Amino acid sequence: MRLTSFTDFGLRVLMRMAGTPDRAFTTAELAQEFAISRNHLAKVISALAAAGYLETRRGGGGGAVLSHLPEDIRLGDVVADLEAGQSIVECFLPDGGSCTLMPQCRLKSRLAKAEKAFIADLNKSTLADCLYRPAPAD
Repeated sequence: MRLTSFTDFGLRVLMRMAGTPDRAFTTAELAQEFAISRNHLAKVISALAAAGYLETRRGGGGGAVLSHLPEDIRLGDVVADLEAGQSIVECFLPDGGSCTLMPQCRLKSRLAKAEKAFIADLNKSTLADCLYRPAPAD
């Protein structure tokens, strides 16, 4: 299974924040650190906040902070939330796609089980298991 870059950066944001939980991070600061577009990261942070993983504050001294302790954030839940609406195959699309093998195809149910197992396995780990602490500056 391949995760979208959106989910990849969502996980990075959470790991980075969990490694330094006593401070707020701005979108600009994280975008520079990760060397990605500020606009793209703003969408990631907005999705994380909408899913309840982050609290955001505007203005001076603002930024984003974790809404929960790292040990209370399950990795599989984060991936499922950020990958919502992304189909691993065409027949998982809401309209069923245009696969000519349906309804006789027996692959779809196996892929659905594998996707559930993937999320369940990730849920055995929490954000606390993946803390990131940057090396101290010289």
